Amino acid sequence: MRVLLAMWEGGGTIPPELTIARKLVARGHAVRVLGDPTIERAARAAGCEFSPWVTAPHRTNLDPSTDILRDWEFKSPFALFRHAMNVFFCGPVGRFAHDTEQVLDQHGADVVLFDWILFGAGLAATARRLPCASLVPNIYMRPAPGIPPVGIGFMPANGLIGRIRDLAVGTMVIRLWKKGLPWINDARRVRGLPAVAGIFDQADELDAVYVLTTRAFDFEAASLPPNVRYVGPQLDDPDWATPWTPPWPAADTRPLVLVSLSSTFQNQAGVLRNCLAALANLPVRALVTLGPALNPADFPSPGPQVSVASSAPHTQVLANASAMVTHCGHGTVMKALAAGVPIVGMPMGRDQNDTAARIVYRNAGVRLKPTASPGEIGRAILRVIDEPSFAAGARQQADAIRRETAAFDLARDIERIAGHAAPNERRVGQRQLVPHL
Repeated sequence: MRVLLAMWEGGGTIPPELTIARKLVARGHAVRVLGDPTIERAARAAGCEFSPWVTAPHRTNLDPSTDILRDWEFKSPFALFRHAMNVFFCGPVGRFAHDTEQVLDQHGADVVLFDWILFGAGLAATARRLPCASLVPNIYMRPAPGIPPVGIGFMPANGLIGRIRDLAVGTMVIRLWKKGLPWINDARRVRGLPAVAGIFDQADELDAVYVLTTRAFDFEAASLPPNVRYVGPQLDDPDWATPWTPPWPAADTRPLVLVSLSSTFQNQAGVLRNCLAALANLPVRALVTLGPALNPADFPSPGPQVSVASSAPHTQVLANASAMVTHCGHGTVMKALAAGVPIVGMPMGRDQNDTAARIVYRNAGVRLKPTASPGEIGRAILRVIDEPSFAAGARQQADAIRRETAAFDLARDIERIAGHAAPNERRVGQRQLVPHL
């Protein structure tokens, strides 16, 4: 079959979505990635054809000056949300739909997959009655009963005060999302689709919503739409992760700590320097990976016990690690937990606060502010290494990842929906199980 996969330069969203593409290619299917030019090399390395966004917002390089969201400039998550909705989530939805239609006209597709935030790609496929599914490469992001509003890092509500908190913040989030409805409904009207009362109503028109995490990690919703599938994390390392050889002798038995703070620019240089200072005096070995957004020359090692590298295959390193320090990007967290490695989380924005909350809730690690001092970071690292409960919590998550990933054949389910007759027509108007947004 012909698969169109619509993606964006979301940093950690790219490897898990290309893992799915790789699985489909291995089964003999032709996959075309529609995405930012910065993704082309990785897409072709996964065996895919490639088409770029043309009129929709996109990046041609990874320099911070070209970042569309510039999330590090916003102190308030609500201010960032409003900005992101205007410039990316909703404002340009018609341009994302247009580019998707152009690629469909030129190359065709039997099924369309799209990153859940690319609403335009989804509605273009829906308008053409093509089998279609969204990919959620993090925790479940749609508001649902029992799950606290995302964006702030809330734990599940505990008692009346917690429920009032969730209602108040959830109402605010709903109002913010509704400001994007005119753009959504204009794009739908042009394509002959009925208006929706809420942005996420469109998800009920899809054949599937694939959530790329485990139920055992995410908070439990009281109810979910029937097309939602938890399929487990997709754990391939990015194509730019280069081989790494430990610089220490094989007889060195000091605990190994992996530090990784985002593959994209989040103004994380100060946090990294505090991590390096913390590691300088700990009885550990450490590998600090910087990703493509930072220059290793700007982050000298504090001593022979700390290796600083642009990249390394995290899956390989974590197999021998005792702790991980991370910004709580979902993909990085899943790799650590899949290896049973406890986490020191230092979330810096986006969905990272919510992922950190789940780490703490599952007793798989601890959470620090990104402003934590070297002393605080060092004490947290030693705590997750020395207290067995954190390793036990991480191992429980590793068991759940193996179990849940093995229980669902994602590639086969995509093949199923690709062969399903007129699925969208049956799902339009389906009863909502969550509040309108």
